[in-house]
Amino acid sequence: MSFVFQGLFFFFVLLILAAPLGFYIKMIMTGETPRFVRFIQPIERGFYRLIGSESQRKMSAKRYLISVLGIGICSLLFLTGLLMVQGWLPGGAKVDNLSFDLALNTAVSFVTNTNWQAYSGELALSNSTQVFGLTVQNFLSAAVGLAVLCAFIRGLVQKKESYLGNFWQDMVRGLLYILLPLSTIIAILLISQGVVQTFSSGMAYNSLEGENLWLYLGPVASQVAIKQLGTNGGGFFGANSAHPFENPTIFSNFIENLAILLLPAALIFAFGFWVKDWKQGRTILFVSLFFLFAAFLGVLISENYGPIFNDVVGSANMEGKEIRFGIGWSSLWAVSTTAASNGSVNAMLDSFTPLGGAVPMFLMQLGEIIFGGVGSGLYGMLAFLLLAVFIAGLLVGRTPEYLGKKIEAFDIKMASLVILTPLLLTLFGAMALAMHPDILEWLTNKGAHGFSELLYGATSLANNNGSAFNGLLADTPFLNVLGSGLMLFSRYIPIIAVLFLAENMGRKKKVSVNDGTLSTVNPTFVTMLMIVILVIGALSFLPALALGPIADFLTLK
Repeated sequence: MSFVFQGLFFFFVLLILAAPLGFYIKMIMTGETPRFVRFIQPIERGFYRLIGSESQRKMSAKRYLISVLGIGICSLLFLTGLLMVQGWLPGGAKVDNLSFDLALNTAVSFVTNTNWQAYSGELALSNSTQVFGLTVQNFLSAAVGLAVLCAFIRGLVQKKESYLGNFWQDMVRGLLYILLPLSTIIAILLISQGVVQTFSSGMAYNSLEGENLWLYLGPVASQVAIKQLGTNGGGFFGANSAHPFENPTIFSNFIENLAILLLPAALIFAFGFWVKDWKQGRTILFVSLFFLFAAFLGVLISENYGPIFNDVVGSANMEGKEIRFGIGWSSLWAVSTTAASNGSVNAMLDSFTPLGGAVPMFLMQLGEIIFGGVGSGLYGMLAFLLLAVFIAGLLVGRTPEYLGKKIEAFDIKMASLVILTPLLLTLFGAMALAMHPDILEWLTNKGAHGFSELLYGATSLANNNGSAFNGLLADTPFLNVLGSGLMLFSRYIPIIAVLFLAENMGRKKKVSVNDGTLSTVNPTFVTMLMIVILVIGALSFLPALALGPIADFLTLK
């Protein structure tokens, strides 16, 4: 029971912090600037002067999308080039240049907020690359997701208006007033717990056996702060947040886990404040909390009372987990990082019990809408909500409406693109991997668990998560190229659909609420929304899960 109380305490703190932060985010992204952050305004104006007149234009969906794609392409080209020449740059003397396919995969990964890592950070990358390449993209990718969400919300709330705001203003305000201040606070808290923050690449030392070894160091705290806050997840070290230099104490673990869900939860509150109907935000918050807490209990029970491994002492499965975190905090992190589009780990998911690993996998397969990534999680959940409204309207014979606007065929087509894109890409990726002639050589395990490793990798890539079972050899030309395609399509096809959906919704007039209007805040609709989410996920992935983790569970001795 103590593990359950840990989870309840965590969610209580999360909600206490998310509510005021959500109100603050709503103020910032609607153009208001609270007094205590007005000292940032000169910097903001400086960025607008640097960007030019484009930062002052009202943008249609097409122009907004061009800006999103423009910064994505520039970031992709810059980061790919940086990784391919890092060994020749200052601070890169001890590392090699990455191959083109690995550099491309890494660049795509960080630009799309996936942070899939087919390398070990401290061995393969220089401190300069970590700071000016990866950390910068951690900020930019999160800011892009936040900006797209803001454009979508404007489309929902405005009347007979096709403009969605200005991308550059949304991104700059998100960076300066939200991401940078919060990541600074988190970095300071992490440094206080012993997380490393230095520009030194490391130091030599002698082991107890007399060997000359190298202790890797670097600007870790600054990258860890935004990797968690921005739901990025890419670790400075190969062991990610299981490494004591990234996550040394229970308190640092609590702060980092909290940071994973803080902005996604706050954005749900911000949505309720923005549409001036908190009950709408409450619907989404309840569904998200229900799924996440149920997933936490599922992993917790499986890891405590599931099949006992022969080489593990005791009844609980501590294989692959840090003793300082134990079952409870490892289970909570596992569901947090896969519900959100984060992907960082404080335990090795490949060592979880079959059903304990299936739950995080299924959370990703739902489209990472349970809190989800910064911005992307909420607009994904809103796509499911629009679909639930449409289905409910058909069932009761009423015109489907949401926030006073009628849901029409075009809206459902765009929402379906948001929902089905990661789903189809997951299945396609798993199929492509399974059919490759060398796949058995790339897997640590064979049989059902090997298929679980394969399926988890495809799921992670196609849902912009980045975590892995670590049983799949990631750095191969085939997987680097395949993964790059999965990550790009999964990130940008939903963004395209969301922006044109927002524009279409913005053009509509609002209709008055009457006795025939379908409520989207009562328990009946909340249940309907949960059923729609579960049915789409279960029908799509139950056969694959049956071949992987379920078969693994049934055959485990």
